[in-house]
Amino acid sequence: MGLFANFNISGSAISAQSVRLNTIASNLSNVETSASSEAEAYRSRQPVFQAMLGDHARPGEVGVKMLQIVESQEKVTSRYEPGHVLANEEGFVFGSNVNPVEEMANMISASRAYQNNVQVLSTSRDLLLRVLSLGS
Repeated sequence: MGLFANFNISGSAISAQSVRLNTIASNLSNVETSASSEAEAYRSRQPVFQAMLGDHARPGEVGVKMLQIVESQEKVTSRYEPGHVLANEEGFVFGSNVNPVEEMANMISASRAYQNNVQVLSTSRDLLLRVLSLGS
């Protein structure tokens, strides 16, 4: 694996972390949403990635590939508010299953991974420029 593979790996990882951060932002913006049924309630979403190295990669293809975004199967919250405009026949209102503490920890992890990959790209660029300057 050459120096140029670092650009592919880090670039795809940066894209993956960007998707992860956008998904987290969507989850956090829907923490306080309400719905009239359990089926309509917002469910936390998480991206699923696959490493494209070794046996999983075609020749020249390395990095991170996003497979899908999955919805959490955790139970949504429900509260008894018979006067609420979204209350169902029994008087229940359903909320999202997003855990803001978990999302914030996930956001910190994703932003650090993003920063680390930017640093790898920067270091790889600097090394490549030094190698090129040796030839002149």
